[in-house]
Order: sequence, then structure tokens, then C-alpha cells
Amino acid sequence: MKAIIPAMAMTLALGLASPAFAADGLNGASMSLFWSIPFAGMLLSIALGPLLFADIWHHHYGKISAFWAALILLPMLFMHGAGTTAAIVFHTAALEYIPFILMLTALFTAAGGLVVRGNLHGSPVLNTGLLAIGTGLASVIGTTGAAMILIRPLLRANDSRKHNVHVVVFFIFLVANIGGSLTPIGDPPLFLGFLRGVDFTWTLVHLWPQTLFCSIILLGLFFLIDSWLYRKEGIVAPEPTPDSRVHVTGLVNLALIGVAIGAIILSGVWKPGISFEILGTKVQLQNLVREGVMIAVTFASLALTKNADRDMNGFEWGPIEEVAKLFAAIFITIVPVMAMLAAGKNGAFAPLVALVSDANGAPNNVAYFWLTGALSSFLDNAPTYLVFFELAGGNAHVLMKEMTGTLIAISLGAVYMGANTYIGNAPNFMVYAIARRAGVNMPSFFGYMLWSGAILIPLFMAVTFLFLK
Repeated sequence: MKAIIPAMAMTLALGLASPAFAADGLNGASMSLFWSIPFAGMLLSIALGPLLFADIWHHHYGKISAFWAALILLPMLFMHGAGTTAAIVFHTAALEYIPFILMLTALFTAAGGLVVRGNLHGSPVLNTGLLAIGTGLASVIGTTGAAMILIRPLLRANDSRKHNVHVVVFFIFLVANIGGSLTPIGDPPLFLGFLRGVDFTWTLVHLWPQTLFCSIILLGLFFLIDSWLYRKEGIVAPEPTPDSRVHVTGLVNLALIGVAIGAIILSGVWKPGISFEILGTKVQLQNLVREGVMIAVTFASLALTKNADRDMNGFEWGPIEEVAKLFAAIFITIVPVMAMLAAGKNGAFAPLVALVSDANGAPNNVAYFWLTGALSSFLDNAPTYLVFFELAGGNAHVLMKEMTGTLIAISLGAVYMGANTYIGNAPNFMVYAIARRAGVNMPSFFGYMLWSGAILIPLFMAVTFLFLK
């Protein structure tokens, strides 16, 4: 094994050795598919690592990520020197990775200090109500935040039910995925779109009909299933956690979440025209202010939230640490992929361009929806969104206006179909793990796909027919 890794690195470096970099950056038209191997390897590691070698993955995911990133950085250093490599890495870090991670960290920290205490009886009406609340919250505090706040109260409410697997499955569908489609805060793919220039309100204006349709269908179906199972159970055994008054503590974090949201909106509308050029990248003042606010929100939440509240939520830094390490590698390995996609028909991904275009070159929005969704089901939906965003031209202003239907299709595919598997979106597996620890007999990876295949795929076919034709 020790001999294989250097050999792989050398083979890749030789394959990469081409005049891939123009003077002003990456020349995607001259790059071979070898440049996409680290990105593909990174995404496959994320998808398969927790399933095939879970113990190794959880202990060494940082090293595995660094390996794939090195397969991009080392050839860059060898071929083009430290200056060019540093400029490319800084450009990606300053404009995408750092804003992305700071936003996630701020919302993750603040949401982790909001605690729903008490317990209620898990009736169909209550369960449907909690799912509806969580679906709405997901676009306000993010799918991760909404899922982490509500999953434990929902589990406590249903801990005496004989049938409670469906409650968690629909929670993943709605709260951890579909509910996050209305704002850039809701789901990481949409925030990356915001960083690329998509207006903050664009998702709300253009995605609310589809989201309302899917939410109503799923909530109605859940109520019918839950009602049938509730009646089938008959008399429910005494609850391990008896009914008690429900109340929320750590409310200061609501204000802090509001501050974070305000900073994100401000950065999209306040354009003072002041920027600082560092290593060839223009860093705008409004973005620096936004990042400063995110850091301040994080530390303010830590200072103002009682330890008992975070303990009640089972708060720990592990999830955000994992996201930070994985996305550092993703944002590095995706750089050459973005350049090749930008080359369009002149680049190595010309066959993919043909798949999402008709004979006249016009975008095929149905193909964009299902291809984005298919990859988002098994790979992380944030980088998948970026891939198809770039494939569609990468110009946010054009996508928001002349190609509105295409951006709708990409956004819906990335956010909605992240619900198809446990690994499609970060909160999915966290909810699964929490439910398992709480004693819920959660379905296996493929068992869950039976649920999503039976319920979500017909729903997405209806979305295609009603909204994307």
C-alpha cells in the first residue's frame, strides 16, 4: 500500500502535466480529465467511507481529504510555482470556502444553544405540527440547525410508540432537506449560489410553489400513515418521558441568528465599492463585514449560552470540524473541474454538456434537475450544485433572468434529492445517528432508499411534470 500511493500520485502528476494554466488563471479547454480524479475521489470517499470502512474513515477522514487535495496542489506547485498556486488557493478560500464555513459555524453554534425542553405525547396531530414547524424553520436557521433543535423533542414525544421509524424518515425528508430550499441560509448549495451572485430573495420568489407543493403532499401523507399506525397501536404504554410543559431556553441565540441573517442580507444589498486586492483577488468590504459578524455571532453564542443548554442538545464540535476539513479538500479539488466546465463544449466535459442541452444548445431543465439530483443523492449536494451551476454557464445574472428555469432545476435537484439517501445531505446521517442512539430501529442504508424511492421519486416526477416542463 505504501508503494501504491506514491505511484498513484506520480501517475496523476504526469497526466496533469499539460499547459493547463493560462497567465490569468486556469485554462479549462486545455485540461484533461485527469484533473477531475481528485475531486471524484474526494466525493466517493465521503459517500463510501462511512459505509465501507466506518472506523478508519471517522479516525482519518482529515488525512484522506488532505491526500486528495495534495494530488491537486503538488502538481500545481511543481508546474507553476508557489505564487500561482497560492493565488488560486487564496481566491477560492477568500471568496467561497471561508464565507461558507463561517456562516455554517455561526448558525451551527447559535442553533446548538437553542433548546426545546419538556415532552408531549406523540399523536398524529402533534407530530405533523412539529414536522411543519421544522420545515419552516429549516429555511430560517438552516437544515442542520432545525434538525438538531427538533429531533430530540420529536423522539421524546414518540419514545413509547411501537411504530416510530416513519416519524424520523419523514423528518429527514422535510426538515433536513426540502424545508431548506427557500433561502441561501437553508441549505449549503444555495449559500454557495448566493456567494456566486444569486440574489438572497431569488430562492424564496422562485422556489416557494414547488416547496409548498412538496411540503403539503409529504405532510398530508405523513398524517395519514401516522394516524393509521397510531390507531393500529391501540393503547400506548406509559411514556418513559411523561408529558411536561414545553418551553424554549437559550433564546438569546434567536437574536444572534437574526444578526447573522441580517449580515448575509446586508452583504447582498450594501455595495460601498471598497475592496482590497490580495494575491490578485479583490476582497470586498461588505464581505469582510459579513465574515466579521459571523465570527462575532459564534463567540457571542458561546459566551451567552449556558453549558446546561448545550449539554441538553448534545452539542459537540465534531460535525462542524468534519465539514470544515472535508470542504477544504472539496473546494481545492473542485477548482480544475470548474475551469473545465467553464470551457463548455471546448472542454473535457463536453459529453456532459451535451446531456443537459438539446440539439440547438438550449438547456434541458428536466435533465438538469434529475442529473443534479442523482449526484446529490449519493455525493454531497453542495459541490454537486456548483458543478451544474458552472455547467449552466456560471453567470448568476444570466441564470437568474434568461435561464431562470435552469437555475430552478439545479437548485431543486440539489436540495430536494439530498433526501434520497442518508449521505445526500449532512443532517441526514446526524439525525439517523441520534435516532439510533435513542432506540429507534432505523432502516439500513438501502432500507432507507426503499422509503425514499417509494415516496420521494414519484413526488419528484410530479414536480418535473408540473413545474419543469
